[in-house]
Amino acid sequence: MSQTPETSSANAYAAAGVDIHAGDRAVDLMKVWIEKSRRPEVLGGVGGFAGLFDASALKDYRRPLLATSTDGVGTKVALAQALDKHDTIGFDLVGMVVDDLVVCGAEPLFMTDYIATGKVVPERVAAIVKGIAEACVEAGCALVGGETAEHPGLLAADEYDVAGAATGVVEADSLLGAGLVKPGDVVLAMEASGLHSNGFSLVRHVLLNSGAYTLDAQVDELGKTLGEELLTPTRVYAKACLELARSTKTHAMSHVTGGGLAANLERVMPEELSARIDRTTWTPAPVFDLVRRTGSIALPDLEMTLNCGVGMVALIDPDDVDEAVRVLDGYDIRAWAAGEVTDTPGGKVELTGAYAGWTA
Repeated sequence: MSQTPETSSANAYAAAGVDIHAGDRAVDLMKVWIEKSRRPEVLGGVGGFAGLFDASALKDYRRPLLATSTDGVGTKVALAQALDKHDTIGFDLVGMVVDDLVVCGAEPLFMTDYIATGKVVPERVAAIVKGIAEACVEAGCALVGGETAEHPGLLAADEYDVAGAATGVVEADSLLGAGLVKPGDVVLAMEASGLHSNGFSLVRHVLLNSGAYTLDAQVDELGKTLGEELLTPTRVYAKACLELARSTKTHAMSHVTGGGLAANLERVMPEELSARIDRTTWTPAPVFDLVRRTGSIALPDLEMTLNCGVGMVALIDPDDVDEAVRVLDGYDIRAWAAGEVTDTPGGKVELTGAYAGWTA
């Protein structure tokens, strides 16, 4: 029986390593999860060339400022692949993207994703998108579309990478940032869920590539296997931080990602001020000390790479600290006063003291 041109073309592409039918099945499997993240402003469904968002909602703003951010997950995806667990990596992606918007006070509106893989396995792709969509729901934004690309010969069959971009909006006179920061502002720390999504090249090198541990090793101080700890999803702070900005005199926020706490907070510090943070106000989760001790890593190097237990920071009026802690507790986020803004010029952030319970 002769083949139709379409079938012949599809078979030829499959012979080259790209399975169009697997891609179509992946789309079918992910539709239900994408639909769960839908906002009223989203038009159409999955399958169009572009996601549509009704911008007439912005008419209610006096001067709407659009904010945009893009990011990936980094080498944490290697752990998801090694453990064959793919439904949480989406939280890492969304957290890295939308919480960069939130620091300026912007509400995330919609997001798109990009998944590149050596071989499209529909169930695996659907699991990745499931995590992305569920995290979008948690952040309050819509997943309006994306792309799954099959790259045989470039990536192994079980390899993939993920990236995404999001757009948000903030009223111009509600914009947060360095211009609002004042001497005496409290540095309010928000607890991280774990390592989040930065520094995994170091973490993998120290804990795994060195042979110190295996992913299935039960680590008593962690209370779980190493793999379970390392795949702990990134906390998504978006809704909590937006509520914090609405209900308190929050002047600036900083998302603690690559570079660590001090470097990221310095991004929102005015040049005429500085900040001092007291390490004795918290104890990082055990995984941070495990990395430090196993790799004999100097504290400055550790703090320049990992979040060391603080995933987000707000600079707020000292009179609002109790209310801020109460608001964040309502979102199951532990927060505490970790330092203050000083009138020392330079825009620098200094960490003082020693983490409780840590030894040299």
